Amino acid sequence: MSDSAAQIRVEQRHWAAPGSSHDSVIFWARLVLPVLIGVLTAFLVVAPLTIGGDVSFVLDKNKVDVARERMRLQSAVYRGEDDKGRPFSLSAGSAVQKSSTEAIVQLNQLFAQIGLTDGPATLRADHGKYDMGKQQVAIDSPVQFRAANGYKLDASAATVDLQSRQLTSDGPVAGTVPQGTFSAAHMSADLEKHTVTLTGNARLRINARRAK
Repeated sequence: MSDSAAQIRVEQRHWAAPGSSHDSVIFWARLVLPVLIGVLTAFLVVAPLTIGGDVSFVLDKNKVDVARERMRLQSAVYRGEDDKGRPFSLSAGSAVQKSSTEAIVQLNQLFAQIGLTDGPATLRADHGKYDMGKQQVAIDSPVQFRAANGYKLDASAATVDLQSRQLTSDGPVAGTVPQGTFSAAHMSADLEKHTVTLTGNARLRINARRAK
């Protein structure tokens, strides 16, 4: 062993010898550390008991915001039956019911499927209001009604009674029937019987071949 290595070993022995500074540090650490651990443990146990778990406050009803929309749905579907027991469905991309006191739902991107004697019919519109009690749809956007045998009705706005299968336009209307085409300022139609009553600037173009 070289002289330098021997000198290092001697110094290490003196550093760890009993009564040295290192020995004093170890002695006090063995006394102080357990005490600190005990104090920390006691604090962790007692702290939750000294902190209140309940928080009370008072709200002023005049200052609290009230939700203006009672219910909002995505991809809503409503189902029912007409006065003859035939089912119908009314679906929408979104639906909003503003108040629990009224059974009216605002619909967007609505699509209705209606069963008629000669086959199914469909109704499309951008938006409208559905009265769940009366089962009526008040549409304030362009309406497209399509049924079997080539029946087509297009109106700027209309009210549809899903129970009685009645449609009343609230503005200009145009349509196609097997006999030809028509237009008018207003219209009322029995969707089941395929009868149309035109009022105001009524025009009818009859196709003689189809009429036969």
